[in-house]
Amino acid sequence: MVSAPGNPEAAVETVNRMIAMAGNRVPKLTVADLGSNLADAVEALPPFAALFRPGQLGWTVVGILCYAAATTAYYCSAILLPKALVDQGSAVGLSFGLGTLLFMVTIPGKFFNGFIMEIIGRRWSITYCLGGSVPGLVLMAMAHNLGDYATVAMTAGAIITGFTVLSSFPAVRVYLSEQFPTALRGRGHFFGEATGRIFSGVLTPFFLEPYTGSATIFFGTIAVVVAIGACIPLLFGKETVGQLELVTEPSGEPVAEPAF
Repeated sequence: MVSAPGNPEAAVETVNRMIAMAGNRVPKLTVADLGSNLADAVEALPPFAALFRPGQLGWTVVGILCYAAATTAYYCSAILLPKALVDQGSAVGLSFGLGTLLFMVTIPGKFFNGFIMEIIGRRWSITYCLGGSVPGLVLMAMAHNLGDYATVAMTAGAIITGFTVLSSFPAVRVYLSEQFPTALRGRGHFFGEATGRIFSGVLTPFFLEPYTGSATIFFGTIAVVVAIGACIPLLFGKETVGQLELVTEPSGEPVAEPAF
């Protein structure tokens, strides 16, 4: 039997048949258990354009910028780092080893970031991860000037970078989603990721590729991007821990946008 829309008795009967087929391990359902709001219609999802309406546009931009800054370091490391190290005079084996080390460190780094973001908040976690990677990127940029200590500096820089910005995604992805009310969260998140990747995964590697032979330009560009990204949640964002509906109040009206 298929229950028709608006027929709670038929729906209850269908559920109770399922309960019986499963061995009556839970109490049977009654119409009274469904509550008194059976006639309420499901609200229609807001249009896609709601992502850009006054009151929401600023939060959409904040989420995208935080995500783009973090993924710039990720994609430049994943796509260009091995080429950059070889172009800068490193052996292929060393290039592969440093790349492996860089991403291995993200395993404990993501656990740590996921832990602290529930304690100090998303904003401070993102600021720590992006800002904390700058010393590591500077070490890698300057390693070629350190003579016998070049490998040590490059290794230390890779560990710092991997543990910070490349481990930031537990906080960054959650923070991006939480810039949108529930009705907009699904489309807002995928739009934010897709838009951020246009900059971080397409444009930045494309424009940076000709300069991979220069450690200063390559690592310096990444350092500048993540340093700017570290400031965005503190200057323009709001904390979202414990308040999933960041941009809406109980009345459903959007709160003030960040002042850019």
